[in-house]
Amino acid sequence: MAKVVDARGKTCPQPLMECIKALREVKPGEIVEVLSSDESSTVDIPAWARSKGHDVLGVYEEKGHYRIVIRKRE
Repeated sequence: MAKVVDARGKTCPQPLMECIKALREVKPGEIVEVLSSDESSTVDIPAWARSKGHDVLGVYEEKGHYRIVIRKRE
């Protein structure tokens, strides 16, 4: 089951900071989904996650927000 971070209505860097916190709380192999209404999150969060070695499984535009899906690596 994925850990969901609801950062809708917040602007960067807050969604990224909440994503970082969530990734610290889950085990390797687990999924974190970030919901954000800030379009810059669709670039900033995946770039940060890749730089730290995590897998970006997808960035999806949904009704009124974006969903960014990340799998934690070691």
